[in-house]
Amino acid sequence: MANITQNKTAVPMLDVKAQHEPLKEEIKQALKDILDSGQFILGPNVKSFEQEITSYFDINHALGLASGTDALFLSLKALNIKQGDEVITTPFTFIATAEAIAYVGATPVFVDIDSYTLNIDVLKIEEKITPNTRALIVVHLFGQPADMDEIMALAKKYNLKVVEDCAQSFGARYKGKPAGGIGDAGCFSFYPSKNLGAYGDGGMMITDRHEVYEKVRLLRNHGTIAPYRHGFIGYNSRLDEIQAAILRIKLKHIDEYNRKRRELAKIYTSILGDAVQCPVEFEDRTHVYHQYTFRTQIREKIAGILKDNNVSSVVYYPMPLHLQEAFNYLGYKKGDLPESEAAADEVMSIPIYPELEPEKAEQIAKIILGALKG
Repeated sequence: MANITQNKTAVPMLDVKAQHEPLKEEIKQALKDILDSGQFILGPNVKSFEQEITSYFDINHALGLASGTDALFLSLKALNIKQGDEVITTPFTFIATAEAIAYVGATPVFVDIDSYTLNIDVLKIEEKITPNTRALIVVHLFGQPADMDEIMALAKKYNLKVVEDCAQSFGARYKGKPAGGIGDAGCFSFYPSKNLGAYGDGGMMITDRHEVYEKVRLLRNHGTIAPYRHGFIGYNSRLDEIQAAILRIKLKHIDEYNRKRRELAKIYTSILGDAVQCPVEFEDRTHVYHQYTFRTQIREKIAGILKDNNVSSVVYYPMPLHLQEAFNYLGYKKGDLPESEAAADEVMSIPIYPELEPEKAEQIAKIILGALKG
């Protein structure tokens, strides 16, 4: 334990500077090339990045967008989800998941989570399906793939569209299939803290459906069907050349980044597995640990001891969406979704990023173990 605080060096939740260091010369050259070219919007780097993403996911289409939120929103628009429709999703996620539903005028319908995976409980979805249900947004939370076989079976049975929220799961796999490549559309965020993070905002939509691709392609650029001709009202949601160039460089390393995250997770679980409820990982899935999130009933005590040892921790998420003021109009109340509410009271996330030394991860886990025994 002493080694962590000996030099008063903090252990952050993420060290973006450490990840940048070995890439900085390649990134500097890429930025110089862009500045020299004068092409900043929908240029060759965006096109190449989209092509590289289709190869990575073995999927037909990919479109760079301004954010992961826009990817969700424009995917719903392209799937013709509109006012009066209902879209089922989880309340235990970042607000962008449900915001996108509200943006298109549809109604978010929250289904409680599974207490172990923290993803939507597939056994509770069917009871929330009504004649107005048109789609599901499935979140692969913290990098853990959701139960896609069951979800796709329900979608087929009730003729529902499926949008995968992969903001936290770039590189995760479900039964050999990439997260994001199973439903009608997969949506990714490149916010700087993500497993594949830009140096600003950015997002991506992938799909095998050509009509979805074409609709989002037009929607992202003001509905432009030809120079100064607009087929419908669109939006301004374009991934810029600078972010695309940076993401192209980092994409080459994403599998190694994820491998290191998984190794750190093994260290945490090997030490903490008998003391707290650690993340679960099934044999048929690849968890990419955007966060290492465990459950405990003494969260505040552990957080305080970690802080005393100069180690960061964060609660994702302290209030589920159905209890947020922004969604008061939906009429949910405390007690309606008990698993999500219990998780909000118990979860905490600790540092996990590729540059974290395994020895420090072991030390962090032992600090937590000491707090649990103390």
